Amino acid sequence: MLFGSGSDRERNHGRWRRLISNQTFRHRPGRSPAEQVAQSYTWLRLVNDTIEDAESLARDPNLLANLHEWAAIVDGGGGLCTVASIHYNLFLGSLLDHDPDARRDLSDFTSMRRIGTFLCTEVDHGNDSSSLETTAEFDRETGEFILNTPHPGAQKFMPNTSTTGGPKTAMVAARMLVDGQDQGVFLFLTPLSDERGLLPGVQVRRLPYRSGAPVDHCLTAFDQVRLPREALLEADHGRLADDATLTSTFGNRRKRFLHSIGRVTIGKLCMSGAAIGASRAALNIAVRYGQHRRVAGPRVGQRIPINAHRTHHSRLLNSMATAYAMTFLHRSVLFEWAHHTTENRDEAERQVAVAKGWITWQARAIAAECRERCGAQGLFAVNGLSDYAPYIEGTVTAEGDNIVIWAKAAAELLLGHQTASAAPTPSARPGKLTDLHFLRTLLARAEAIWQARARTALRSERSGGSVARWNKASTAALHMVSVHAALRAADAFIEAVEQAGEPRARQLLEQLCTLFLLDQIGPHTGDLLAEEHINADHVRELPLVSDSLLDDLAPHMATLVEGFDLPDQFLAAIPIANGAGVDLADYARIVEHV
Repeated sequence: MLFGSGSDRERNHGRWRRLISNQTFRHRPGRSPAEQVAQSYTWLRLVNDTIEDAESLARDPNLLANLHEWAAIVDGGGGLCTVASIHYNLFLGSLLDHDPDARRDLSDFTSMRRIGTFLCTEVDHGNDSSSLETTAEFDRETGEFILNTPHPGAQKFMPNTSTTGGPKTAMVAARMLVDGQDQGVFLFLTPLSDERGLLPGVQVRRLPYRSGAPVDHCLTAFDQVRLPREALLEADHGRLADDATLTSTFGNRRKRFLHSIGRVTIGKLCMSGAAIGASRAALNIAVRYGQHRRVAGPRVGQRIPINAHRTHHSRLLNSMATAYAMTFLHRSVLFEWAHHTTENRDEAERQVAVAKGWITWQARAIAAECRERCGAQGLFAVNGLSDYAPYIEGTVTAEGDNIVIWAKAAAELLLGHQTASAAPTPSARPGKLTDLHFLRTLLARAEAIWQARARTALRSERSGGSVARWNKASTAALHMVSVHAALRAADAFIEAVEQAGEPRARQLLEQLCTLFLLDQIGPHTGDLLAEEHINADHVRELPLVSDSLLDDLAPHMATLVEGFDLPDQFLAAIPIANGAGVDLADYARIVEHV
């Protein structure tokens, strides 16, 4: 159900699942930071050996996102996800999305004789990267561009530009200057290093080690580096004629820049997929631990699984319901993006951004919950949980900080999105809290309430300018986006329930979906009651219905995490997933068989 069936399952997921089942990907903690970084590139080359055609992977958002979903599971997978996303999506994908040039030979990048990287963010410019200050000045005499970093604040921040992993070439976002005139930010293909080291004019300084994603993050600057004419990536957003005249289908520099970095949308899908993969792995480990971990029972000398306690399993089941919802939402927005048209591109792009924010924030909460449910054992690297949380933190910021991309989506949804009515429907009969479609309607009403609240706040502020007006509306507007994301997840979840063919699977999915919806509606019961969408009996019944669902689902926790289909080879190397803990003898016994 989570991964499709038949040829689609094999094409989109089977190859990646087999890849991480390989002995090379086994969980082996204790490696130094330098060893982990080198390992990320070794694994990247194994990915390249697995695929038939690197260009096809870069062109296929489904394959790319699903690669991240599986790669994030394995030890140090955050590093593999990071370098794979940069090489295949941001670097190679950007090359393929722009005009081809016969003078460019892509075989070095598709064979990984050279690793691709992507340089956009600067020390002084993160979310306002359209204001970046690196320049590429056109030299009419030679027909070349001169790439330059004008001051320390214009250094490129965090890209993997060291010589670790082999020779590298960068896609550099720089402000193109022609006769001193600013033409906007474009991408420039820029070799950084070869087998002997960094190339002249390229300055790279390693940043401190960051846990959760073992990658060679660096500060990178350029000192009058000359690039050939074909280094400029051109397309409809901008082409430079032989007389250095720029032609563009976009009327302003900001739109040219956004077109140049259009690959960040697929990057958001990749980050969402990685956060989902890490969440499902953390849940699998935590549930298995709860089955093996025995605590004192109600009778003298009795030992029972800690999963038997609702105080323990309720938190994992709610997280599990959310993880299923995250997965179905991701499948939905991924499909919409892969099949978008020119007419609905903006809407598809917005839904990808909304989903990325919601999914990665939910993943953060799930990783923390799973670690906590495993107690002190979850803190030890040998048990596989401790790296997920810091890696997921990176997905919250990568490809657009969540708050920033949600603020943009909020502004658009505030005025351009038609929600359900916030007003009550007197003729409607009271629904049941076990009815998925009634619960879905309540969540839609909550979205409408927050939208109406934000619109009222926006209209109420007249005197303070645009920033003051937005500040007045933004709190409610962000609540609206959060409910909108949960509503989209609920729609995808309900569709999955209705498509489930096997009766038992459908029943479990329906119960899990109901639990998810009740959890989402809970914070809005006050508003829903005030607006007469529910009555007092609904409010009283909600926790009782949730508890009843937990009772029904608790015996099936193992079945539900088995639906995540993690490879046995991965789980075999995690001590607490196999009844062991941080005990040297137990750990040695497990790893000697891995």
